[in-house]
Amino acid sequence: MAKATSYVSKTADEQGFISWTEEENSTWQKLYSRQIACIKNKACDEYFQGLDKLSLPEDRIPQLAEVSKVLLKETGWQCHQVPALIGFGEFFKLLSERKFPVATFIRSTEEFDYLQEPDIFHEIFGHCPLLTNPSFADFTQLYGEIGLNASKEDRVFLARLYWFTIEFGLLNTEDGLRIYGGGILSSPGETLYAMHDDSVIRKELDNAEQLVDVYRTPYRIDIMQPIYFMLNSIKELDKIGKLDLLALVKQAKALGLHEPMFPPKEQIKQTAKAS
Repeated sequence: MAKATSYVSKTADEQGFISWTEEENSTWQKLYSRQIACIKNKACDEYFQGLDKLSLPEDRIPQLAEVSKVLLKETGWQCHQVPALIGFGEFFKLLSERKFPVATFIRSTEEFDYLQEPDIFHEIFGHCPLLTNPSFADFTQLYGEIGLNASKEDRVFLARLYWFTIEFGLLNTEDGLRIYGGGILSSPGETLYAMHDDSVIRKELDNAEQLVDVYRTPYRIDIMQPIYFMLNSIKELDKIGKLDLLALVKQAKALGLHEPMFPPKEQIKQTAKAS
């Protein structure tokens, strides 16, 4: 999980304050302005409720203490400053302690539209509003607890659960399709793609059998997702959390992975060279 990155997280002072440059605050303002317009009538109600509670500044990067103050009051969570990328062990440990890891850097102008590393905009704007929701908050902590005690091999399967729920989850609500995954909510391209592209496959996630399906589904972090999984409501995370998640990992391992719905990276590189 801790791969190489060109970004370096900023360090807070003794009071927990991080000094951001005018350019970095401007990047936040542009990202916020673009994305808040993009997710209108697309993000789930619980997300917007959380956004209202957080009252994130639009013209500057928020201080982690500002966000933590609200999260602690609502669900007992807080933001925790981390380097640009961290390992699985630390990631699970922090989640199990209701500490949400936030890398304290913001993307460069060159990677304004997309970057693979989760920056502070992705973490705060994409995830923190829903951490004010009890079902989402409890599920995220439970995920950390389970991952902390899982084997290295099992963690690879568990990563798919996080990917297809917390990062790229959709809701099939009475008002239509809505987004709750932070990886979609912080990306204008993925927002429009997940909601409107006719090539996208959207599967229900409602029971143990479908959860095994999630565990068996490969993904890539550097492409638009060809498949998404849908809950009917955020509260269904409570039901998923009551399943024996590691026992279902064992079933998925016995069945094996589904055929990927995308070419491997090397094949893409070779195709590009030939064209």
